[in-house]
Amino acid sequence: MFTGLIEAVGRVDTLDELPGARRMVIETPLAGELTIGDSIAVNGVCLTVVARTEARFSAEVSPETLRVTTLADWKVGRSVNLERPMRADDRLGGHFVLGHVDAVTELTAVRAQGDCYWLEFRVPHAIEACLIPKGSVSVDGISLTVAALTERMFAVQIVPHTWAHTALSALSPGSAVNVEGDVLGKYVARVMSLQAPA
Repeated sequence: MFTGLIEAVGRVDTLDELPGARRMVIETPLAGELTIGDSIAVNGVCLTVVARTEARFSAEVSPETLRVTTLADWKVGRSVNLERPMRADDRLGGHFVLGHVDAVTELTAVRAQGDCYWLEFRVPHAIEACLIPKGSVSVDGISLTVAALTERMFAVQIVPHTWAHTALSALSPGSAVNVEGDVLGKYVARVMSLQAPA
């Protein structure tokens, strides 16, 4: 489990194609603090560390993960958001993020507003029932607040710290992102759907 508070921005150093899967090497100062078998969220996708050095770690990506996330389209040199799992004795500063991507969606607009940025995304069907104004959403692993919501669009306001310390600044309209709905909202939506009259 993660919080959506990004610890570091890494860089895709190597991509190796495996039979139906992919192995990626990420360059990051966090690598020296990881051990083999650790979980790590990479742009909101929970991956397992399979090898590491002081400067890099490797993870293997399954065919299903490649199918339902943006990872299949990544290129060497891409910047990625990284977060290690939360500890039981840590403060929870963001929201509960599982690292299980619900959908891929598109960034449709970016506007500067003073030192901040306003980002708009298409609402993916998979999380539309979990999106509420001022609720939480994970975009590429970042815990964000829904600042505006319509049937087709949700928007977030990015403060300068988040802009400077995540990979969001590398995105532009048309970029694909991983999104995960708030897990509490997903459970509520599931319970309500089971109680709905047939």
